[in-house]
Amino acid sequence: MNNRALLEQRLTDYHPRDQDLAHQITQGLSRPQKTLPAMLFYDEHGSKLFDDICEQPEYYPTRTEISIMQAHAEEMVKLMGDTAAIAEYGSGSSIKTRLLLDAAPNLAAYIPIDISREHLLNSAESLANAYPNLYIAPVCADFTQRFDFPADLPAHEHSIIYFPGSTIGNFTEPQAANLLQLIRSEVGEKGLLLLGVDLRKDRATLEAAYNDAAGVTAAFNLNVLTRLNREFYGDIALENFEHSAHFNEEFSRIEMHLISLKQQTFSVAGKTYSMRKGETIHTENSHKYTQEM
Repeated sequence: MNNRALLEQRLTDYHPRDQDLAHQITQGLSRPQKTLPAMLFYDEHGSKLFDDICEQPEYYPTRTEISIMQAHAEEMVKLMGDTAAIAEYGSGSSIKTRLLLDAAPNLAAYIPIDISREHLLNSAESLANAYPNLYIAPVCADFTQRFDFPADLPAHEHSIIYFPGSTIGNFTEPQAANLLQLIRSEVGEKGLLLLGVDLRKDRATLEAAYNDAAGVTAAFNLNVLTRLNREFYGDIALENFEHSAHFNEEFSRIEMHLISLKQQTFSVAGKTYSMRKGETIHTENSHKYTQEM
């Protein structure tokens, strides 16, 4: 059996049902400040666009975190112990993960967890080819909801959540606290968490990272509307929207929005919505922390 077939056989699929996601979409678009669930970003095309964002010169988080991993991966692995199983939330292309895997040759298992099923399987296959002796068990899931880890993992002493990329910043403080409590319950008494957090910087650096000159983040943001049209019977004219990202000082976060360029109406998931010129759809937050926070 080739690696792809084996991974598909091992795949645990908790992908949200379309009707559940449609409910979140219609709820969000019905609010005075329209919102969309951030999980919409990560269809196969959106996941590839995010990989491209990580390579933009303005986007500092990825290269900064890679440098941290390169300097300290061996130290991290010593704290984990030899017989650990690592689960990565929002694994994407698992680029930084390789630095951990290289430093942990005796790892019991790696569980990549991502909402984009095809991207997840492609990334897991690439890792399986690079690490033929590693047990890889992909899970397609919204990691903010409770789910079970695969039952047939090899024996291991610790369960470890690897949550890099400062993704914790996408959540409000109550949401982040709830997620950390969920992680605590999932990993158990001997569990460990390896977390990446982005520290607050000057406004110019922060805003440039989410408004790259090549327009990749803009394409990533607008791809949400393409997905609404394709999967939820939308009739949105993409040319009527533009990407915006700014730093909100009060909440210490970058906010991503889609700005309506004109008075317009559109339909999604069987409902019709109106927007004024200048009104926005709030698509994502990225909170930036101080050491005290």
